Amino acid sequence: MLEIKRIFVSIGGKEILKGTTLNIKPGETHALIGPNGCGKSTLANILLGHPGYKVTSGEIVLNKKNITKISPSDRAKLGLFLAFQHPIEVPGVNFTSFLRLAYNSSLPKNKQLSVFNFRNYLRKKLALLDISEEFMERNVNEGFSGGEKKKAEILQLAVLEPKFAILDETDSGLDIDALKIVLKSIQKIKNLSPQLSILLISHNQKIFDSLKPDYVHLMQDGRIIENGGIEVIKRIEKFGYRKNNEIKKLKSRKW
Repeated sequence: MLEIKRIFVSIGGKEILKGTTLNIKPGETHALIGPNGCGKSTLANILLGHPGYKVTSGEIVLNKKNITKISPSDRAKLGLFLAFQHPIEVPGVNFTSFLRLAYNSSLPKNKQLSVFNFRNYLRKKLALLDISEEFMERNVNEGFSGGEKKKAEILQLAVLEPKFAILDETDSGLDIDALKIVLKSIQKIKNLSPQLSILLISHNQKIFDSLKPDYVHLMQDGRIIENGGIEVIKRIEKFGYRKNNEIKKLKSRKW
C-alpha cells in the first residue's frame, strides 16, 4: 500500500499542499482531478522525491516503510514510477542503454540482464505496445515528437514493471490518435500486471473512460476535498469546478 499521511509541502516558502491524505492499495486505479494550480503535479513530484519541493510535515509510506526522506532513485528501486507531464530530452544518451541501466539497478548482480538479453527483452515490450524497434537506437527523447515522448514514458513503465505508477497528465500535448495509442498501451500493461496501482492526474474525460478508475479524488487549494467514484468526474464535467463548489455549499446549508 502507498499511504500519503497529511502531507504539507512548500515551494520557495509558499505552502502548496495543506494536509493531503491518500491511500492506494495494490491493483487499484485512482484519479486525481482539480483545477489548475491546486497542487496535483506537486503531489506527483513529492511522491518521487523532487528536491525542489520541501515536505514540511507528514509522511509518505510504501508497504509500511517511511520513504519521505529517501532519494528518488531509492524510491524508484522500491517500485515507484512517475510518467512526466513534460518529459525532458537527454541528448547523447542511448534509449536502450538508459533503460537497461534503470532495469538492472534494482536487481542483484546475478539477475541483471546482459546487453544481448536485455535487447531481446526490450523487443518483446516494443512488440507488446506496437512501438517501432527504431526507438532502440535513438537517444532519450532527443528529437521526439510529443506523442513519441509519451510512448517512450509508457515503454519505460512496461520495461521497469513498477508497483505504483503516477501518470501526470499523460494526455498533455497528444492528438486524438496518439492518445488512443497511449491509452491502449497503458491498458495492456495493466492487464498483464493486475497488482499495478495507478494514480491518474488528468482533466481528460477520455482517459477516465478508458482506464476506469476505482476511486476519484477532487483536489482544491492543496487539499483533497472530496472522495468518491466516477460520479465525481461526471459532475465536474457537467458543472465545472466553480459551479460544483456552489452546489456542494447549497447541499450542506442548514435551512
